[in-house]
Amino acid sequence: MTATRKTKREVQQFFSIGDVCELTDLKPHVLRYWESQFRFLSPAKNRSGNRVYQRREVDLIMLVKHLLYAEKFTIEGARKRIEHYRRTGALKAEARDALKRETLEDLTRRLSEIADILDGKTDVADPRQ
Repeated sequence: MTATRKTKREVQQFFSIGDVCELTDLKPHVLRYWESQFRFLSPAKNRSGNRVYQRREVDLIMLVKHLLYAEKFTIEGARKRIEHYRRTGALKAEARDALKRETLEDLTRRLSEIADILDGKTDVADPRQ
């Protein structure tokens, strides 16, 4: 055993559609639709016919999500922006930045929810129910 242990997500190179949905907070039908709209989103399929996404594709999905939901681009506008990033060599960096922004926004939202609970503004559901 090595001195450093890696989590499942750090080691994992391929992701199921369920994994990608969990990571990106998107529904499967949204991912399937985006595959029809963005030619660079074309996950391989395993022997069972299930989609298998690579890390690079997950990063691109996060970039598409950021462009569509945060920056309010149309699908055509997002396609053009991504093509611009590809031509200028900035695609990988922009995709990684989108993932960082999404993670930060998610953490901020969760911390706000926790603060509301601690301030008594939100009731905590009884886990036994």
